[in-house]
Amino acid sequence: MKTIAIGFALATLLAGTALSQAAEAWKEAKVNGKSIFTDANGMTLYTFDKDKDGLSNCYDTCAVNWPPLKADADAAPTGEWIVVERKDGSKMWAYDGHPLYTFIKDEKAGDVKGEGVGGVWHIAEAD
Repeated sequence: MKTIAIGFALATLLAGTALSQAAEAWKEAKVNGKSIFTDANGMTLYTFDKDKDGLSNCYDTCAVNWPPLKADADAAPTGEWIVVERKDGSKMWAYDGHPLYTFIKDEKAGDVKGEGVGGVWHIAEAD
């Protein structure tokens, strides 16, 4: 019985750690009357039309201009938030299958300069 209790406690602790990591990576904010997702610093998150479900297609110069929302190596999915592995082995967060990025030209929290860039970048709106 003790082994089961210890196993349950460990599983609860690990689940709590995964949720804590996820909660620290992003948050919801109101910008121009819309609920959007931001990173932990309040910077707007964006989706890229050229990504496929759970697969990032933003590398090299693209990733310099649109930094991926990084996930810790041991991050675990939670709800509609999943972890995407990039070609270089690093991990990033995705919401509802859409990998998420910030934009290099957004200078402060609440900036949305990336909306509509190239017709393929869009603010990640919270449901």
